[in-house]
Amino acid sequence: MILRENKTTLYLAIIALISWILLNLTGLDKANRGSLPAHSPDYYSTGYTKWEMSEIGTLKNKLHADKMTHFSDDHTTLMDKPVFFSFSGKKQVDTPPWIIASETGLLAADGKMLLLSGQVTIDRAGSGSIRPVQIKTSNLKVKPDTSYAETDEWAELISIPNRTTGIGMKLIFMQPIHLELFSHVKGKYETK
Repeated sequence: MILRENKTTLYLAIIALISWILLNLTGLDKANRGSLPAHSPDYYSTGYTKWEMSEIGTLKNKLHADKMTHFSDDHTTLMDKPVFFSFSGKKQVDTPPWIIASETGLLAADGKMLLLSGQVTIDRAGSGSIRPVQIKTSNLKVKPDTSYAETDEWAELISIPNRTTGIGMKLIFMQPIHLELFSHVKGKYETK
């Protein structure tokens, strides 16, 4: 009696089992899984923007890129013309953001490392007693969580009327700001 009532369900289960066995015997299931190249994009976006907020709900960091491509194997994100904004001041109205721009960038899967390639420009506008700063360098590593950046390349620091150059640099761009040039440091300073 129960067999007659569930005859349709039994037929569907048998058909599903036979289909699964045939699929495994032909190898089509495995062939479809291995068809993607090892480092292939799984999605992309043009006009990409990512915001990070602080614990109190104010804007902490912003990352913008003309184009972004995400890769499925290592979950990294490749960007064209990325621009990173760091709002590290306690009073964001009074403190201008640090703006870091480059030709290309690679964001790690966990978002804790941003590798900026090609020519990199770091700018902070002046405001009140804060003097404007511009840094030109290349191949910069940025750690957004700790407001830290470093490079082993040549760097030029311009804070008008002063200019300092050197090879290798590390920068902490939150209060208290700390900038260090490692070697071959030369400067031109104007006195009042």
